[in-house]
Amino acid sequence: MTHRPSFDLTLYLVAGTDAVGGRPLVEVIAAAVRGGVTLVQLREKTMSDGEMIALARKIMVVLQLFVVPLIINDRGAVALEAGADGVHLGIDDIGPAQARTQLGPDRILGVSAGTPDEAALVDPAVADYAGVGSVFATATKPDAGPPIGIEGLGALMRRIPLPVVAIGGIGLSQAEAVMAAGPAGVAVVSAICGAADPEAAARALRAAIEAGRNAVPVT
Repeated sequence: MTHRPSFDLTLYLVAGTDAVGGRPLVEVIAAAVRGGVTLVQLREKTMSDGEMIALARKIMVVLQLFVVPLIINDRGAVALEAGADGVHLGIDDIGPAQARTQLGPDRILGVSAGTPDEAALVDPAVADYAGVGSVFATATKPDAGPPIGIEGLGALMRRIPLPVVAIGGIGLSQAEAVMAAGPAGVAVVSAICGAADPEAAARALRAAIEAGRNAVPVT
């Protein structure tokens, strides 16, 4: 029996120092969580492991006040050393089974899927949730595949036996329609990290997400 941390995908913030316009990342994340962010992923592609561990620990001090988990992008060793709640793997990262062995049974493991073939590889015995997209075109992740749209999101969700968080080019004007397709939540980068007021941006997104969720037909 596993005892992985509980988590809520409703408003999932992917954050890194390259996305906040020179502002202190910890302060931006703190504001975002006050506004309603429910889970944070730290994504730093060029930072050393040591630097990332130190940064993750600072972020966790803030997140623990709100009982919001911290996920580390790609680097399991960083997550373990920092005491983070889990890891998110992209398609080109190490395999989920290998990551689960590294992390043990008590941390959250997320995986990415953007095509039917990738969705077919998602193993609910190993992973805890799937990030699906890019739903729309995004400049935040240049190596993302072509956008799948809301219809494509729905098609992939039907193939994945796990909670799904929609990601890719989603902002305030798209969040409600995306949530109406039925994912567990929406992941954003620039919609919060690039906002002049991250707390207000998060609060507005959370309201749009809840409106979309309430529009999902009851089955």
